[in-house]
Amino acid sequence: MLCCPHKDKKFSQGDKKQETLRFVLLEFFEMVSTSCTSTNTALDQLCVTWLVPLCWEEVSIMDEKNIPIRTYQVCNVLEPSQNNWLRTDWIPRSGAQRVYVEVKFTLRDCNSLPGVTGTCKETFNLYYHESNEDRESYIKESSFIKVDTVAADESFTQVDVGDRIMKLNTEVRDVKVTTKKGFYLAFQDVGACIALVSVRVFYKTCPLTIRNLATFPDTVTGADTSSLVEVRGSCVNRSEEREEPKMYCGADGEWLVPIGGCFCSPGYEERGGACKACTAGFYKARSVDPACAKCPPHSYSLRDGATVCDCHTGYFRADSDPASMSCTQPPSAPQQLISVVNETSVVLEWAPPRRLGGRSDAIYSVECLICKRSISNSQTCLPCGSDVLFSPSQLGLRTTRVVVSELKAHTRYTFTVHARNGVSRASGAGSAPSVSVSVTTNQAAPSPVSMIQVLDVTRHSLLLSWQQPDRPNGVILEYEVKFYEKDQKERSYRIMRTFSQTVDVTGLSPLTVYVFHVRARTAAGYGDFSSPFEFSTNSDPFPLIGEGVNSAFLLLSVSGVGVLLLISAAAFIISRRSKYSKTKQDSEEEKHLNPGVKIYVDPFTYEDPDQAIHDFAKEIDVSSIHIEKVIGMGEFGEVCSGRLRLQGKREIYVAIKSLKAGYSDKQRRDFLSEASIMGQFDHPNIIRLEGVVTRCKPLMIITEYMENGSLDAFLRKHDGQFTVIQLVGMLRGIASGMKYLSDMNYVHRDLAARNILVNSNLVCKVSDFGLSRVLEDDPEAAYTARVGHIPIRWTAPEAITYRKFTTSSDVWSYGIVMWEVVSYGERPYWDMNNQDVMKAVEEGYRLPAPMDCPVVLHQLMLDCWERERAERPSFSQILNMLDKLIRNPGTLRRTGGDRPTGTMLESGLGSEVCVSVVPEACVPEWSVYEWLQSIGLEIYRETFAAAGYNNLESLLALTHQ
Repeated sequence: MLCCPHKDKKFSQGDKKQETLRFVLLEFFEMVSTSCTSTNTALDQLCVTWLVPLCWEEVSIMDEKNIPIRTYQVCNVLEPSQNNWLRTDWIPRSGAQRVYVEVKFTLRDCNSLPGVTGTCKETFNLYYHESNEDRESYIKESSFIKVDTVAADESFTQVDVGDRIMKLNTEVRDVKVTTKKGFYLAFQDVGACIALVSVRVFYKTCPLTIRNLATFPDTVTGADTSSLVEVRGSCVNRSEEREEPKMYCGADGEWLVPIGGCFCSPGYEERGGACKACTAGFYKARSVDPACAKCPPHSYSLRDGATVCDCHTGYFRADSDPASMSCTQPPSAPQQLISVVNETSVVLEWAPPRRLGGRSDAIYSVECLICKRSISNSQTCLPCGSDVLFSPSQLGLRTTRVVVSELKAHTRYTFTVHARNGVSRASGAGSAPSVSVSVTTNQAAPSPVSMIQVLDVTRHSLLLSWQQPDRPNGVILEYEVKFYEKDQKERSYRIMRTFSQTVDVTGLSPLTVYVFHVRARTAAGYGDFSSPFEFSTNSDPFPLIGEGVNSAFLLLSVSGVGVLLLISAAAFIISRRSKYSKTKQDSEEEKHLNPGVKIYVDPFTYEDPDQAIHDFAKEIDVSSIHIEKVIGMGEFGEVCSGRLRLQGKREIYVAIKSLKAGYSDKQRRDFLSEASIMGQFDHPNIIRLEGVVTRCKPLMIITEYMENGSLDAFLRKHDGQFTVIQLVGMLRGIASGMKYLSDMNYVHRDLAARNILVNSNLVCKVSDFGLSRVLEDDPEAAYTARVGHIPIRWTAPEAITYRKFTTSSDVWSYGIVMWEVVSYGERPYWDMNNQDVMKAVEEGYRLPAPMDCPVVLHQLMLDCWERERAERPSFSQILNMLDKLIRNPGTLRRTGGDRPTGTMLESGLGSEVCVSVVPEACVPEWSVYEWLQSIGLEIYRETFAAAGYNNLESLLALTHQ
């Protein structure tokens, strides 16, 4: 499947079956009479009002090969204001929407005609008139529409005629004819010496073609020179639709952008653009298979067009087997079955069958029978009960070992192991091959006790009872009871033994939970303990409220509040003083303190761009991509939308960039480098690269599909339809993506609303990494632009002047993006040219706040546009501020007014919380009461006030006493 249009071979005009142009020949006729020069008054008047007295004449001449040809000539150059018309017959347009007129003519040079200065012309005019019927014998001049004034590239003189040098001119003009069934052409002479040799009228079609096994009919091109006519194809015989086949007929008569196509039906393959039947000995099972394949081993086909090959006698194919799989046989019986008896458990092991039948899906099942001999010495076998356990299972075994447990003691069992594979049922051979073994179980310990009940409870004792185990496996000799306090778990426990099924446990603590386990013993030994059962003794009377309370503990608790207050106050004040002093340092050292931060690698450092693609991008099979439509033109070729379905994943919509044909090595490297850049990023606000196609042409870059397109166009389309919080949410997403890029030591260089894409959930994602480059290791380093094109309106002054790009210059661009978002896609600096913009910014001019822009947002823009790049906020600081604005939407209501020193948000305590990106600009002072209220200790307000603690600074003097 190809995203980009490509050209089929061109046919010569002599190929009548597949010519790309259809010609409509036209015949001229004299409009009135060749006697326009008559002195008859009626004819004169007719000539004056319509053709003028001197008209075109039909003349037979000889061409340069002495072949007679018919021409229409006029040469009235001595009289001024000539208006001589020649009209064609009615021409049906036959469905054409744009026709082309090819005129071949000769024209005499006015300079070679003496005495005609001022009256001789060297041009003529071409007109047309649309009409539904061929009944208009008289058409007013005003009814004709002018197509063009036609001039000659070559003109002749009298000498040329004498030397028989024919200087023939050929001119082609196109005319849009869409409203009527046909049209007339007319030629107006305004005083030239001209001869029309031939006129050819034609229109263009995209010829009948077959593409991707779909037939596209002969199609007339569109009315406009840039229009594309969408045409749906139909699958050829013996084929079925893979995806709706479509192509676009271009204005030049060439087919463009094939989408979808057809597959040859099962039993047929593509040969020469048609579906041909598979020959005997070959088959094709599915339409998606590329071609007929030879029958797999142990199978055959005797007819053409086979969809599956039949198996040889004795060989079979399972229902789930693909047609490409060899026919196989059932397995033979398992080998070397051995058994090991352990009391009432048996371990069975065996070897795989000697013959697996050519398959690897052999499974085993174990049949269990209880066999007893009667008095007459005959043996009776019955299936084992459902209480017998098989580990890992009884049926569908992939291993050659199974443990059978929960058998009865002193009982004879017969175990049979069957072997099957995928064709065992298809073979119809009856029961599967098997091997058997008989064993007798030994004496076994009893099974665990299933239930314990309590019969009586006191403060210091518990009377317990239980039932005999489900499988005693002999005579129960005694029971053992293990118990311990629940809190102690099994670190300290006691054991009691009894011959009965009850026990009275004494010497217990009141109001205590105990855990009990019981097991039984036979001559074969003890069985397993039961699961735990919990019972509690009765309690003592509750103590009075307050009894036993340690006064020292109470004193410690009260004094602890003071210590807590002192520590909290000191920590709060110290943190307020030092909160912002390390902000910039922490931001700069964050990547160095965290060795796990991923650092961007510039693909331009690779000598081989294919190696960079291999390292950073996933190769996608072109068959997984389904192109649906063209959505735009990119720098390197067309951009399409479509669907991507990878194995094991759900189908997703994607955008597909393709590299147009005829690319240079540099264009290929630049195209692949963008994918190498995107492939290094993994963030919800960075456009996601799905993969690339480099192993076939055209080369493609596959990214996630953003339904709402670019941010600037999206905002202009929905002007005024979003709340401020929604706009801040968009800005927050962009800032988050840019923080991720800056943390990777990456500079974008072209951050603008046009390079931000928006999906259906209004999530904004940074895209377009064509101009971006990497920073050096030095945090103060910058990138020097390799190209001269810089987006002036979005670029920081130092980047324009010195070609030095840093994360700080990206922050400047982010401020412009903020202005674009709040103004709903308005053009920055409006209609000022780039020189005026640079001069204004250098002189200190900054964009004013857009209409209804909150003060806090415009202040953030101004901070991003600081002249000194070191004074601009980092993306981490910008992100923190936007988060505070979202959590405190009340501050966004304020618009206009003076620029504040710091931006304050209202808090729930009636005070203010600073959210400025310049933290030192606003450090609001809390009262002692507000601080106590924030930590939930406002009840001590009067105590602190009485002691003279009126501000947070005074709390630093607080002591334990």
